[in-house]
Amino acid sequence: MRKTLAFAAALMAATVLGGVANAKTFVYCSEGSPEGFDPGMYTAGTTFDAAAHTVYNRLLEFKPGTTEAEAGLAESWTISDNGLEYTFKLRPGVKFQTTEYFTPTRELNADDVIFSLERQLKADNPWHQYVPGTSWEYFAGMGMPELIQSIEKVDDMTVKIVLKKTEAPFLANLAMPFASIMSKEYADKLDAAGTKEKLNQQPLGTGPFTFVGYQQDAVIRYKANPDYWGGKQKIDDLVFAITPDASVRYQKLKAGECHLMPFPNSADVEAMKADPNLKVEEQEGLNVAYLAYNTTQAPFDNVKVRKALNHAINKEAIVDAVFQGAATPAKNPIPPTMWSYNDKVEDDAYNLDEAKKLLEEAGVKDLSMKVWAMPVSRPYMLNARRAAEIIQSDFAKVGVTVEIVSYEWAEYLDRSKAKDRDGAVMLGWTGDNGDPDNFLHTLLGCDAVGGNNRAQWCNEEFNTLVMKAKETTDQAERTKLYEEAQVVFKREAPWATIDHSLSVVPMRKGVEGFVQSPLGDFAFDGVDIVE
Repeated sequence: MRKTLAFAAALMAATVLGGVANAKTFVYCSEGSPEGFDPGMYTAGTTFDAAAHTVYNRLLEFKPGTTEAEAGLAESWTISDNGLEYTFKLRPGVKFQTTEYFTPTRELNADDVIFSLERQLKADNPWHQYVPGTSWEYFAGMGMPELIQSIEKVDDMTVKIVLKKTEAPFLANLAMPFASIMSKEYADKLDAAGTKEKLNQQPLGTGPFTFVGYQQDAVIRYKANPDYWGGKQKIDDLVFAITPDASVRYQKLKAGECHLMPFPNSADVEAMKADPNLKVEEQEGLNVAYLAYNTTQAPFDNVKVRKALNHAINKEAIVDAVFQGAATPAKNPIPPTMWSYNDKVEDDAYNLDEAKKLLEEAGVKDLSMKVWAMPVSRPYMLNARRAAEIIQSDFAKVGVTVEIVSYEWAEYLDRSKAKDRDGAVMLGWTGDNGDPDNFLHTLLGCDAVGGNNRAQWCNEEFNTLVMKAKETTDQAERTKLYEEAQVVFKREAPWATIDHSLSVVPMRKGVEGFVQSPLGDFAFDGVDIVE
């Protein structure tokens, strides 16, 4: 059945590219399967592309191609003089999608906003654990439960969010996928039917595309939302053809079986640029790849051991082998294109003698450890298995034996959050709002331990700096605090920082209107196919 659907999707794409069909079908060869379709529950870009950027909207949206937040479902907002009260006027006339499984009877109102956010905020909310084990990882990791005092309905079209303290990136945070707005009316229907879990399986929002169906690990189908408040799309149907192998994605792109693909093999890029049927867009990625040690588990609770391993990694070799040079070795947890990047920080240079010396000082001999390698391509790490093999070889030179382990992507993300996880996990991050807080607090703050903070690292000095930076709107002061935080990070070494990569997006020549995002999103609002 799966092969049949995948073949059908490919055939449909080839037919459209050949100009036979009247309806326009855009096929995106995505790199992996979504974990689910409720954006609030996850942090992976693969999942956000399949749900948040297709089906849903947020109070604010990022202006295409930028990290600038602009009006979305909220047409305007005001902030109180003390910076603690944000009042949002909702856009009138916004309709929820009509699907085979639900027909809305009303338009967007304040109840939907309150439902969407309070289920993440309040532990006693009946939807807080509608999927057992839900942690609302992004919401919690950003400290939202400690930040938000209340979410209040002023009237049907006005919502007020009251904070306990000032928060500089708050508006940008509300433009992120976890803050997607859902239909309370739809949720109520599912609740009454005893099928709450369908909120994560059959999504329904206000976005540009309406969900049609998902065949596990094969294909996701959408159609243009005819009632979209931003105007109906130029394409009629959108297909995500799930294709984990980058070489296979490239073959499908060349054959006209898909219009656009993410994360090509670096070795293929020059050939793509030379192909008259393709075009390639490039920009600096707002990203970082890293190896997170579990700092709560011996011997990785010893900073000398972490520093030793950092000195043993030849990052230049990883950049050459995995990216063909289309990346730079990373020394900080934020990319060099981001404001507050501290270029004065000195990296842990590749130095095997220093690595051996530090291991000896730590009293560590014959260390055996696991290095986790992602099963999917990501912009910051195109081939985690190859990078892990290089690290395995490097560590062997200093007497450390490495076992490389991996899991299916959703399981990998889930297992790697465990506080008692063994070894070091390879992951990375593409910024979701253009603010340093989205890296430093979201990935390394104490609030994120057990979630996005895969190093399980709660350092009081570091945490105090990033929390202070959140609470001031003075960018010069925030910059100073973040620069200091990067010094603490480097001294304590909860990660081995690996690389910052170039973001490369190949597509068919006839694709128009796709805007490459500095946030790494693949969104198809406004995309067209012109032959």
